[in-house]
Amino acid sequence: MYKIIAKDGKAKRAELKTVHGTVQTPVFMNVGTAAAIKGAVSTEDLQQIGTQIELSNTYHLHVRPGDQVIRKLGGLHRFMVWDKPILTDSGGFQVFSLAGLRKIKEEGVYFHSHVDGKKIFMGPEESMRIQSNLASTIAMAFDECPSSVADRSYVMQSVERTTRWLARCKEEMRRLNQLPDTLNPKQLLFGINQGAVFDDIRIEHAKVISEMDLDGYAIGGLAVGESHAEMYHILDLTVPCLPEDKPTYLMGVGTPANILEAVDRGVDFFDCVYPTRNGRHGHLYTNQGKRNLLNAKYELDSRPIEEGCKCPACRSYSRAYIRHLLKAKEMLGYRLCVLHNLYFYNKMMEEIREAIEKGCYKEYKAAKLAGFENQE
Repeated sequence: MYKIIAKDGKAKRAELKTVHGTVQTPVFMNVGTAAAIKGAVSTEDLQQIGTQIELSNTYHLHVRPGDQVIRKLGGLHRFMVWDKPILTDSGGFQVFSLAGLRKIKEEGVYFHSHVDGKKIFMGPEESMRIQSNLASTIAMAFDECPSSVADRSYVMQSVERTTRWLARCKEEMRRLNQLPDTLNPKQLLFGINQGAVFDDIRIEHAKVISEMDLDGYAIGGLAVGESHAEMYHILDLTVPCLPEDKPTYLMGVGTPANILEAVDRGVDFFDCVYPTRNGRHGHLYTNQGKRNLLNAKYELDSRPIEEGCKCPACRSYSRAYIRHLLKAKEMLGYRLCVLHNLYFYNKMMEEIREAIEKGCYKEYKAAKLAGFENQE
């Protein structure tokens, strides 16, 4: 299922074979929270820009249109017309982000919907059932993401509860995958390491969940307020305690620089809203740093966003035209910027895989980081 093709230091070049196709890693998962990439980007566009795997949000799809609706329509792949792998997160991060609307108990979490205020309950079993209805390729275990500034005693209790929830997730997924009417009986389950910024809690939790023989392992609860140095320190300690022969996923991270550093520490799955969110604000990633297309200096600039880039935006349109679209609040401007940023991320991951195979990842990383220093 998961096979390491090459290593360069701790950096892994691998592939994950799934029922919906093979994912080459390291990989960036393009984020389509509500079964669509924000910025009017279609699944045909995703194919064109080299997207390997898409990520959607369990909680948001449960609230709207409802996982039962998606099940009746044949599952998420058929619903959004995407034939490659999909990872669904568990709804656990919403436990963190909807702090004012939740109550956490041993059985699960009581929410109030951010859409209509309706009361919702989600626990490990409910999260697995929802994700089974969605029929994603990879389901994430239901966890709690404690704040990076939470006190030690709370983090300890939270992590222990997350471990108990993980055992329940594994058992419920085993049951669901054996049902005769399950849409995807080969659904994979990834567990999530938590522990805020406490070294010993992170390490111990990584060791405990490693013994549960899951399909993959994620590191959650980072990029939520701690410094980059703290994040890299946690990765240095935690990744070696997770099984090397399974995929390692750093959730919600991050900037191109974050990804380059995490790959060097053995991580091979990533997701983040940065390329789409920044794109919709005219902030474009290039090999010469981040470019703010709203700046007046681009008003008469007939060059593409990045010269030499083969994305749909750069192949046909100028900085001046895209800047005009953004200023006029035309949807095409947001769409072209999002396409460029996602292409940039997907292309960078391709370059990373190539560099690891050639054994020159350190040199590649140094050159790439040096280029990023020219920020606007």
